[in-house]
Amino acid sequence: MAQHAPAGAANEPEAERTVVIERTFDLPARALFLAYSKPDHVRKWFGPPGYPLTLCEMDFRIGGRYRFAMTGPDGKQMTPFGGEYLDIVENRLISYSNAFEKEGSETMIVIVTFTEQDSRTLLGIRTVFGSVAMKQQHMSMGYEQGVGAGLEQLAAVAGGLVQA
Repeated sequence: MAQHAPAGAANEPEAERTVVIERTFDLPARALFLAYSKPDHVRKWFGPPGYPLTLCEMDFRIGGRYRFAMTGPDGKQMTPFGGEYLDIVENRLISYSNAFEKEGSETMIVIVTFTEQDSRTLLGIRTVFGSVAMKQQHMSMGYEQGVGAGLEQLAAVAGGLVQA
């Protein structure tokens, strides 16, 4: 099971372990928040195309847990990952821990903010990795590109929720 950041990470500045991704949507915050908060919606947008979320268990509440796994183009399910919802403010913020379900995995903290102005929403994703090494590993595996691709799909899903 996952563990928290290694002892050495405490000496690594948080700024060096952090990645911030922002995207502005022509959608209200409530639609984006809803797309983040229900498993039926998350399955439709999470992750890059070609890697569907085939395991999606969510207890969306502070202290609740979630568990996800994607399946690759080869049809094999990848290592599950998950964590705990640390803070939730409806239509404004979701914060959660995240780690792979394998021995020795470090934990990252993800803070998603929804800032609405004039029917447009700035969505911010701030990821604080357990260590600089963990950040570098995720970046080399295409973390920013994968999140970006997921956000493209999020726009379509959340857009459909506005129409509903």
